[in-house]
Amino acid sequence: MDLWYVAGSGPDGAVTVEDVRGAVPVSQPRVPAPQAAPTAPPPQRTQSGSGVVRPAAREERTPIAGVRKRTAAAMIASARTIPQAATAVTVDVTGSMELIDHLRSTKAFAELTLTPLALVAKSVLAAIAEFPGINAYWDEQNQQIVTKHYVNLGIAVAADRGLLVPNIKEAQALNLRDLCREIGWLVDTARSGAATPTDLRGGTFTISNVGVFGVDTGIPLVNPGEAAILCLGAIRKQPWVYRDELAIRWVTTLTLSFDHRLIDGELAARFLATTAGLLEDPLTLLSRV
Repeated sequence: MDLWYVAGSGPDGAVTVEDVRGAVPVSQPRVPAPQAAPTAPPPQRTQSGSGVVRPAAREERTPIAGVRKRTAAAMIASARTIPQAATAVTVDVTGSMELIDHLRSTKAFAELTLTPLALVAKSVLAAIAEFPGINAYWDEQNQQIVTKHYVNLGIAVAADRGLLVPNIKEAQALNLRDLCREIGWLVDTARSGAATPTDLRGGTFTISNVGVFGVDTGIPLVNPGEAAILCLGAIRKQPWVYRDELAIRWVTTLTLSFDHRLIDGELAARFLATTAGLLEDPLTLLSRV
């Protein structure tokens, strides 16, 4: 018998004669019993209405279909086929905010919801009239640059079905009141799920308003069939140097993403600077309102 495997009862674990006599002979060494592997914590459980306790779901899978699937396909096509660049400007829009407050109190806008987006849209349309090359697209199949002399102005809308971009047909012909009305109708239609394929098709230039979510700026992808998209950031009160003095002003950031095949940096910068200038001094828009 190997005394190594006899448990001692003497001082400091010494093996005594009685320990040897009482030991059971073993043919195999004793090894420690295997320890159970640690287990993951049990899933959280929820109480159902019937009183039955069910495990809480740890994952959820949603089929990719409908609007989200079409949007994903369009964005993949945009990223793969359009060499995109972007430029941005931060602008003092205090004059625009003051004009909006004034117009809201007038009879002409009494029944309309006038927002900064409408004034941005009007400024964009005025800038497109000055720089029509922004309102174009690259026809790869025919190897042509197609410049459009009408503007179907897309407004990106976050709806329950996903991101929708309905557009205002012939927006260049609308005054500020009509543009304000059309934007309101378009957004309500998209969010209610009533937008038709015609509403969503044929856009020539898009505005994405991430400012409504409190975001300062973004670099959106250009929609296929268009050459540029303008991103409007949050409009906030900030310290700003105004007439050589520090003042609190309304400030926002405009970002223009564009197809670099047909829009170079100079054209993009001039267009963006013109749009920003109209928002900084909106009285120059009054002749077009």
